[in-house]
Amino acid sequence: MTRALILGGTTDASLLAAEIARARLQAVYSYGGRTRAPAAQPLPTRIGGFGGAVGLADYIRREGITQVIDATHPFAAEMSRNAVVACAETGTPLIALERTPWTKAQGDNWIEVADVAAAVAALPENPTRVFLGIGRQHIAPFGDKPQHAYTLRFVDPPEGALPFAADVIVSRGPFTVDGELEMMRSRSIAWVVARNSGGGGARAKVDAARKLGLPVVMIARPQLPERARAESIAEVMAWLHHRACLGA
Repeated sequence: MTRALILGGTTDASLLAAEIARARLQAVYSYGGRTRAPAAQPLPTRIGGFGGAVGLADYIRREGITQVIDATHPFAAEMSRNAVVACAETGTPLIALERTPWTKAQGDNWIEVADVAAAVAALPENPTRVFLGIGRQHIAPFGDKPQHAYTLRFVDPPEGALPFAADVIVSRGPFTVDGELEMMRSRSIAWVVARNSGGGGARAKVDAARKLGLPVVMIARPQLPERARAESIAEVMAWLHHRACLGA
């Protein structure tokens, strides 16, 4: 009997959960716990970490998990690495639902960098207005360039003091190009920092930056261990049904 574990927290993971529920397959949806009010899912849901790869392996055994789908954010590298280790240890089939990375379009002015530290270094020394579209857990290094006026956007209001003064927007995506254009124009944004998340839900800020002729510091995805991967929900569903037929 199939009992899948979805490592979620993304729009793609929610769409997958809906498809699995429609197919009447057994599954558990797991949130990492970063969002205070996560969206409801049509599947049994758990919230919080597992306690590393060892804790995840224990959960897989204890809950009778037969397959694991890593549908986390492309930059949730620690969780993805833990999934590879835990599934190898327990002999559990694993597949990653990975968004296709963005590629440059005509008119894009990207400064492509390997990580957050390189993104900080890529910003100019003279004061400017910067939109950091990278998530709260990655903003602290930008405190090394406090001369800039930063705009941040979070799903939840920040708890406690930020590492530097900033204009904070509290809003949940997906966002539209028109909305991003308005946000950037109203705040006189001159630089955008983004992670190459891929997919359609977060691309609007990149498209808006192109329309405005703004430079985008684009952070590359982290390197992850080799694993089976799919780029669509249909591929994951085919994999799940195949595994179910094999009695995995």
